[in-house]
Formats: sequence, structure tokens, C-alpha cells
Amino acid sequence: MAAVALFAGACSSSDEPSTQPGASVTAPAPKGAGNTGGGTLTVFAAASLTESFTALGKAFEAQHAGVTVKFSFAGSSGLVQQLTNGAKADVFASADQANMDKAVQGGVIDGQPAVFATNKLAIAVAPGNPKGIKSFADLNKAGLTVITCAPQVPCGAAAKKIETATGVTLKPKSEEQDVKQVLNKVASGDADAGLVYVTDTTSAAGKVAKVDLPEAAQAINSYPIAAVKGGQADLAHQFEEFVLGAQGKSELTKAGFGPAQ
Repeated sequence: MAAVALFAGACSSSDEPSTQPGASVTAPAPKGAGNTGGGTLTVFAAASLTESFTALGKAFEAQHAGVTVKFSFAGSSGLVQQLTNGAKADVFASADQANMDKAVQGGVIDGQPAVFATNKLAIAVAPGNPKGIKSFADLNKAGLTVITCAPQVPCGAAAKKIETATGVTLKPKSEEQDVKQVLNKVASGDADAGLVYVTDTTSAAGKVAKVDLPEAAQAINSYPIAAVKGGQADLAHQFEEFVLGAQGKSELTKAGFGPAQ
């Protein structure tokens, strides 16, 4: 009887999965197939990525059992400041190369950033364009309330490039810390016009109308993504590859982003 008891105890304490009713047995997943062990992936991303990355986050969760993707959307310059001040994140996606370069120089990026999309500016106006704004120069018409991004924010830096290209210097009522703040002020009627990305006019279709800017071709922003040092490296790189892959490209194209250059 003692021998039988010892044999039974050895079986119950082995590494073999339980076969009792209701027990779950998980086979090891191949590398790159979502074998992450679960957990929360924290992604710091530019505000202009809100809609597309939210959708991609849900798709990533569906393919990685037990993983939750948590986003922090804001102006890229502010996100870099948070990271260099010690904020914890696993992935950083910037709306321009300049702010990603600052993150690299600040020692908070793990590996080589990769560009996954491009974007350009457009003018957001009220539906029907009641003020008749047709060009960048029209933004200086008397009586207009115009909003832009602050110069350190990617959409603000792009606006400065267009000012240089056109010789037109804007006089905005305010300079916001991310592009969604500009968009929301136009959508709410607090501003007659605002410089935002074409993707923002797509996401707010019906709330704002778009006026295209030929000059915006001279101020195209590249969007790089990278893993953050000290984060969950394997899971972060899987998300990075997901964004760079076919599903990521499809979602970004649908949102109005241009291809990586």
C-alpha cells in the first residue's frame, strides 16, 4: 500500500497537464504566434492614431489570449517628456521623426524605430464650409478664429513648414498640445478653422469638413514606432510587427494614412 501511495503522489506532482474534467490544457504556442503569457501592454501613441490604434489594439488582443492593450494618446512631444521623466510604457508611436529622435537620444527606446505610416495636414472647417475657406492664405482672413497645434507638437511643426513654403504667417487664437484638441474646437464651433491631419477629418466626418492643402505635400510627417526600454520587450515587438504587418497597413489606410516612406 505504501508503494502504491508513493506512485500516486509522484504522478500528481509531475509536470503532466491535468486530465480531470474542467481542467484546461494549453499547448505551447510557436514563437511569434501570441505566446505572451498575458498581461497588459501599455502603448504611448500620438493623438492622431486614436481611432486606428484603438481598432488595432482590439485585433491584437483577439490574437493574443490574456493580453490587454492599454493606450495613452496625446501629443508626441508630451509623451516623450513623460517617457524621459520615467513614465512606464512598452511601445511608443510618434507622429513625427523628430520626437522619436528625442526619445532615442533620451535613452528610452529599445532597438531601432520603424516607420509605419505617413500623414499630412488639411484645414478642418464647419460642415458646408460657411466661411468659404479655400486656401492656406484664407486662414488670415479678418474675423476668422483659427486654431493650430503648438510648434513643438508634430502637427504644429508641419504647419510651420507650410508657413515657410507659402510665405504666409498665421495668427492663431490658440496653439493646442495635440491635434485632437484642435479638431474638437472646430467640431464644437469654438473655432472657424483648424490645421489638423487628413486622418482627423476622416474620423470626424459629418462634424467637420475638409479643405485640402496642396502645400501639405511639402510637410509630410512620418510615423515611427518602437519598443520602450525597460518594458515587455517580446510583447512590445510583437505589437510593433503587428502594426507594420498587413492588418496594420489595412487599418491605417482605411483611416486615411499614407504608406511608409
